[in-house]
Amino acid sequence: MKTKKILFAIAIACFVLTGCKTESKKEIKKETIALAISGMTCEIGCAKTIQSKLSKKEGVIDAKVIFTDSIANIQFDANTTSKKDLIAFVDGIAGGEMYKASETSKKAHTCSAECKDKCEMKESKMTCKEDCTMACCKDKKA
Repeated sequence: MKTKKILFAIAIACFVLTGCKTESKKEIKKETIALAISGMTCEIGCAKTIQSKLSKKEGVIDAKVIFTDSIANIQFDANTTSKKDLIAFVDGIAGGEMYKASETSKKAHTCSAECKDKCEMKESKMTCKEDCTMACCKDKKA
């Protein structure tokens, strides 16, 4: 009886060890795309919704939608999704009739933490001081 239990335990251990596959990690091929998005009418209802949906899409690593620039900066895994898929995804948000995305070379204006501190920028106030000499403020004067 004891021998049967030992053999049974060994058999189960063998099944478990051979049945469990170790998942190999795929290498992430990071790419970025800047999309010009037309049709956005507000920051919270449009830009934040698009950003939220993009962030949840498989293959998207990071997504930032800047309403004032009408641009989305997206970092994605090219092994999982493509630029064409991302454009089609944005075009399909809200039934496919509100937004139109196209690739652009223009990047959205982003400020570093240092710039935000020097210019007293807040999430609700994204303007630069008149006397700010930081590079990020050159194109964003109040």
